[in-house]
Amino acid sequence: MLRKFVFFSALAACAGANAVQADMVQLKDNAAVVGKILTEKRDQVVIDIGYTVLVIPRSDIEKIARADSAAALTRTSAPSKNAPPTFASPADLKAGFYSANIRAMPEKSVRELVSQIGEAVVQVRTPSGLGSGFIINPDGYLVTNFHVIEGETQISVAVYHQRDGQLEPKVYKQVRIVAINKFEDMALLKIDDKDAPKFKYVVLGSADNLAVGESVFAIGSPLGLERTVTEGILSTKTREFEGELYLQTTAQINPGNSGGPLFNMAGEVVGITNMKITFGEGLGFAIPIEGVKYFLDHRDAFAYSNDNPSNPYRYLEPPSRTHHKVSDENN
Repeated sequence: MLRKFVFFSALAACAGANAVQADMVQLKDNAAVVGKILTEKRDQVVIDIGYTVLVIPRSDIEKIARADSAAALTRTSAPSKNAPPTFASPADLKAGFYSANIRAMPEKSVRELVSQIGEAVVQVRTPSGLGSGFIINPDGYLVTNFHVIEGETQISVAVYHQRDGQLEPKVYKQVRIVAINKFEDMALLKIDDKDAPKFKYVVLGSADNLAVGESVFAIGSPLGLERTVTEGILSTKTREFEGELYLQTTAQINPGNSGGPLFNMAGEVVGITNMKITFGEGLGFAIPIEGVKYFLDHRDAFAYSNDNPSNPYRYLEPPSRTHHKVSDENN
């Protein structure tokens, strides 16, 4: 298999030597593959070389050069778990309304990641209860579950700012509902307090790139115990409930975790925790982040209407029917 792979690699290098805006995968045996990288996973890279698509194991890769950043050569050997905690550089991020990594990031310990991203996980409070959420950009936009704020308009958000090595809670009470998708159990909120600073925020990852058995962890407020961290593994990526697919995890999920983030070991959000099986342990579930990205990308279609606060859709009145009165000429 390896010889066959190297043979294809050599052909690809020759065929794409003069290609414009092509990515290059440098192999450890001095061969190279030139084409368009379709996706990067933790254990492999998929590249389109024109006449076929190759799946290259990361163990055979020395470095990668992308066309959009020729100088950004990334070593893809297994990263050390003791690597110093660093955020993704701007070149590694796809920035917009939210941020997402465009290449695989090194894994770190839960302890390192919690200290980096913990400030971006918040507690969402309403008169009838509480849940969790996570901030997706510095302007105070955050995501939570729809059922956390369902039927509520008085919402506050507790953010834990880190100052002088200590966490100081700050409650923001001017919170606006921006968009909701009650059918997928998602809501987009915004902190509008005048004294609100620029917020720390999370980076969104990919649930598609997760492998069953991979380590994940959640941060939330189960039963009101804010900033609780639970760790587990991904049990399955395709658990079906009522026609929807969910991530199943052994990370402990309890009431109050709803709306909080499920992270991979690179500190990227891969799902929104939203339910558990109450008569079992280690049976938590999360909405895959791909659905969340779709919701955020099309947030205008799910815009919240004050005229119809329980539904993202605004219905128009039906047209009135014209009635004709028929007179009886014999009367």
